[in-house]
Amino acid sequence: MKKLICADCVEKAAEQGQKVIYIDECTLITPSAKDAAAAEGIEFCCGEAPAPCCEEPAKAPCEAPAACEAPAGNGIDSNVIYNALKALLDNGMLDKVADICGQNIPYVSESSCDNVVKLVRGNSAQWLPLFEEGPLVDKVYYNELVNADDGSQINAGFITIDNCEFPWLTECQEMYYIVEGTLTIKKGNQTFVANAGDVMFFDKGADLTFGSPNKMKAFYATH
Repeated sequence: MKKLICADCVEKAAEQGQKVIYIDECTLITPSAKDAAAAEGIEFCCGEAPAPCCEEPAKAPCEAPAACEAPAGNGIDSNVIYNALKALLDNGMLDKVADICGQNIPYVSESSCDNVVKLVRGNSAQWLPLFEEGPLVDKVYYNELVNADDGSQINAGFITIDNCEFPWLTECQEMYYIVEGTLTIKKGNQTFVANAGDVMFFDKGADLTFGSPNKMKAFYATH
């Protein structure tokens, strides 16, 4: 079983004066936990050490963390709670996990101990509206999975466009791989139509019109 490290765990470690939280290959660290650790000056290191704040003493590796367990005396076993959270994670039901733990987690990911490898569980990612207001607020969504927070010079994620058009001026180089549906790109008096399996590339400063006659989903990378 994987061990979940959330922001509450980091905050408790900081209160106890910890500067290092020891993890292993079974540890799952939320993005909010990484942010909290950076703010508190706490490092994540692989290896054996006294149990971190969110792990019960004398538990075997990868046992349930205590951060999200119920208060003592209410008759609920912490292992039952952990197993329920693990089942939700495995089934991509991240919103329920976030509600239980009180965290706003954008997605579930796993990283190597030196943070050079990152695995994102795509079915756990939250979709955000690209436009905050106007008629397109519920028509265009994205979820960004890799960006500068990971030390990357590339931003990457997914975008969906649902039967609409909108102007788009590229501020960097952009590439789109069409996963499903149809992406239409207008440049001047030319129209380009990309279907599932096609790739579109745009140079910096391109003045375009993005659109889709159906519901399009694409993986994007920008640099």
